Amino acid sequence: MAVLHSVKKARIITALSLLVITPAGFYTKFYGGPAFEWVNNSLGGLLYVVFWCLMVFLFFPRAKVWKIAAAVFIITCLLECLQLYSTRFLDYLRSFFIGQAILGNSFNPADFIYYVAGSITAWLWIFVIKRIA
Repeated sequence: MAVLHSVKKARIITALSLLVITPAGFYTKFYGGPAFEWVNNSLGGLLYVVFWCLMVFLFFPRAKVWKIAAAVFIITCLLECLQLYSTRFLDYLRSFFIGQAILGNSFNPADFIYYVAGSITAWLWIFVIKRIA
């Protein structure tokens, strides 16, 4: 019974976290102030990884946190490499805001640093959620 309560509490905290991180992530795409290029691209990439780690944890709260962070990191790196390719289908998907937000539109090897930072941030964030729950 205590385990079920803990899982439910973790899911509630994760859902609340997603309610914070999601608009923050989208905001980075529209931000136009100081250091806007860094916020749009690099900070946005970090928050992107945190978002997906929290999303996976929401549905799989008993999964090992390091496995979630590693899987999201690998998939995000593969998506970054996919930006090197341009096909009619990928270009079509990228023509929509959500497609561009998920797939990206330009390869930048420096993004891998922010994916690592996002994975570490997400790991710590979920670790804290598990401790609280």
